Amino acid sequence: MEELNKKYYKISEVAEIIKVAPSTLRFWEGQFTIIKPKRNAKGTRFYTPKDIETIRMIYFLVKEKGLKLEAAQEQIKRNHSGVSRKYEAVERLKGVRDVLQQMLHALNSKASYYKK
Repeated sequence: MEELNKKYYKISEVAEIIKVAPSTLRFWEGQFTIIKPKRNAKGTRFYTPKDIETIRMIYFLVKEKGLKLEAAQEQIKRNHSGVSRKYEAVERLKGVRDVLQQMLHALNSKASYYKK
């Protein structure tokens, strides 16, 4: 997971971090009342790291778990902390899986080297 070290992020930066189109973020903003980016006088959206974590949670529910937008909104409304903990646990497990896959790849490379 990318570390968020800035106070505010533009929509293009958030789209790149989350790996969705900016139009998806604008659409989700209209659908989910918990996404409220700040805006300047020109209307440019500025997202905080907390906003980005909320969007990551929505991405998890909609894109990874396959929930419809209404169901995702209901999940967040009913059990925000539970959804947040589940999302964080899944992200940690993905990190562990990535490390294990790297280790397996390294072991397989060494094994094939010694077979020669």
